[in-house]
Amino acid sequence: MAKLSIRGKDLREIGYPEGPVISVSMRVMEKNYKHSTLEEALDILKKILASPAEFMEDAPLNQIADLLVEKPKAEGEEIPLNENGIDFCAFGQEHIEQGAFDQMKIAARLPIARAAALMPDAHSGYGLPIGGVLATENAVIPYGVGVDIGCRMCLSVFDIPAGDLLHREKFYQRELIEGTLFGAGREFKETSDHEVLDRKEFGEIPLLKTLQMKAAKQLGSSGSGNHFVEWGVVEISDPDNALKVPPGKYVALLSHSGSRGLGATIAGHYTRVAKEKTRLPREAGHLAWLNLDTQEGMEYWLAMNLAGDYASACHHEIHRKLARVLNVAPIAMVENHHNFAWKEMVDGREMIVHRKGATPAAKDVMGIIPGSMTAPGFIVSGNGETAALNSASHGAGRKMSRTKAMNSVTHAALKEILKANGVKLLGGGLDEAPHAYKDIHAVMSAQTNLVNVEGIFYPKIVKMDG
Repeated sequence: MAKLSIRGKDLREIGYPEGPVISVSMRVMEKNYKHSTLEEALDILKKILASPAEFMEDAPLNQIADLLVEKPKAEGEEIPLNENGIDFCAFGQEHIEQGAFDQMKIAARLPIARAAALMPDAHSGYGLPIGGVLATENAVIPYGVGVDIGCRMCLSVFDIPAGDLLHREKFYQRELIEGTLFGAGREFKETSDHEVLDRKEFGEIPLLKTLQMKAAKQLGSSGSGNHFVEWGVVEISDPDNALKVPPGKYVALLSHSGSRGLGATIAGHYTRVAKEKTRLPREAGHLAWLNLDTQEGMEYWLAMNLAGDYASACHHEIHRKLARVLNVAPIAMVENHHNFAWKEMVDGREMIVHRKGATPAAKDVMGIIPGSMTAPGFIVSGNGETAALNSASHGAGRKMSRTKAMNSVTHAALKEILKANGVKLLGGGLDEAPHAYKDIHAVMSAQTNLVNVEGIFYPKIVKMDG
């Protein structure tokens, strides 16, 4: 198969500006998408050009996106980092790469930092590491929340015997394909009605006025990368489980995605504003913050909360569509954000707790911690561990970058592990292969003091972008 070859002319024809982004785009695509066709590669590049903020956490494509995002002009004097950072706990540190520790140490030196923790699935991110939890005083860090604001898990459990997935496999596959829409920039032709679209913030915050229609067209859709919707089996063994579901094996639906273009645009815009207002040393540039008693800080806080509610609405729309074809309502539903900031009490004072790729795990708070497309996910209730800032991991966490996974995992190896685990994959690529993720069982063993396991989800029919 011929290797991908892109010319500068190809990029200029689709709207790429003159400058370093041309050569960087050619290098990134030819190295990491060498087996893609020119048409496929240009389609990806068009999506990055249209919404660069959506790709800022998506290595290696973030190298291109970073050159396309508008660079802010910093104001005022540079704010120095503290010489010594605050102490923080790292749970399951043997599973955490050094890059995540290095990023957390920088965050711990911010003048606004008051408490921090690293979860066992932590790995390098953009600004705050993924799996990083940071409490700040009267300030919010847009990239401490992340680009995909309000990215979350949602689980519906149905009173349908688990065996129905096998007996009617084609039905479940067909409805999953027809009831979902995946991909950066993808929109439905017809919009859905939901009360979140009528929120006053769309009319009161200038940035949001331009995003309301886009949000309407993307309501109920999912992004690319590690976002998924999947049918699987929930196994409940403890009769006293917090779900209050009788022990047994049930058909269940699990989804993972966030606030789509709405959240990405909010993140990109207010990060630029934060960088203008809060000039930091280069190594901490992506941790620029907004004070909550400023106009910009209040706007971001309102926009962030809207994006979180919108992400929830997207999941509810997906689950509503698929529950309707089953003609049965779920007997239990669990959901949780993991890219968000909350006002919480820490050491007796109100703080802004950022959980970037971390699950809220206050006492008895329910959540879902997924593994991979073949590994089980865990329904959990929090233990309220203060050293972890009432948090837990948001998944298994990556042990390979997308680039490394695509260059080291073969299609044959992916097919073999899917077959061994009885999983049908609809879409998805080598960058999301199970081999790219840490052992979820090891991660869960590292956080037994953070959460209690209430049930287990086994994926069976998985839909992803691609």
